[in-house]
Amino acid sequence: MIKKKTRQKLRLLLLNGIFLVLCLSALVPILYALSMALSQSGSGLSSGTVLFPEHPTLENFRIILFDKPFMTWLKNSILLSGGTVLIAIGFAVWAAYAFSRYRFKGRKTVLQLLLLLNAFPQILTMFAIFRLMKTMNLLNRHIGLAIIYAGSMCIFAIWNLKGYFDSIPIEIEEASKIDGANDSKMLLKIILPLASPAIIVTAVMVLIFVWNEYLFATTFMLSEGNYTLASGLYQLQTGDYGRNWPLFSAASILVSVPVLIIFFCIQKYMVSGLTAGGVKG
Repeated sequence: MIKKKTRQKLRLLLLNGIFLVLCLSALVPILYALSMALSQSGSGLSSGTVLFPEHPTLENFRIILFDKPFMTWLKNSILLSGGTVLIAIGFAVWAAYAFSRYRFKGRKTVLQLLLLLNAFPQILTMFAIFRLMKTMNLLNRHIGLAIIYAGSMCIFAIWNLKGYFDSIPIEIEEASKIDGANDSKMLLKIILPLASPAIIVTAVMVLIFVWNEYLFATTFMLSEGNYTLASGLYQLQTGDYGRNWPLFSAASILVSVPVLIIFFCIQKYMVSGLTAGGVKG
């Protein structure tokens, strides 16, 4: 019995050690990017790989923040991400609830078609969307880009939220109807608070997609004043002879900071199962 417990402890210790090594290995690229950002200009292609520069400097961060239109790109990304999240989640919540609770003709067919549309690469629709936006005078305008992003991410949001709505016990809704609540009041006062973890996590996933997307942003945003952070980073490296990898690394780290802050803020919503026991009480 003692040997069995010892073997279990050794196995658990070995498993934890493997996970620790994997986590530390995943941090190596991040540490290298931070080291590159703190390095002097021109050291990106130097021989050797070091995680800590000999002469660290914050000059690259100063150039990005004050000499480049980084704050303009940040403002554009915040407006575009916020608008896309509002549009996509606003439509997805109602559609996901309808697909979850109501049984109407063609329901499964519509869900399968949405899933099929989401399977095609976005680049296949690039030319058609470009012509459509040009016809509607939406080129180089953030509202046009927000509509494209919301349309593509709304499918993901619908499927993700539908699965969460399916897990909410129907007895909760039946009890609220017995108490006299109509469908709108029941959805706003009962279902949405219960589904808030899934809604918040889905909204963050949509935001991250918009935050990092550069293919449509670089194609449809034609002036530097309308660039997002992703397209701005792309423009930093478009020169054939002027590539500055320490500067690019500093900008990449600054772009990642808002997303990291958001993840730290929503940690408590990442745990599911808030509706467990809601009927038993």
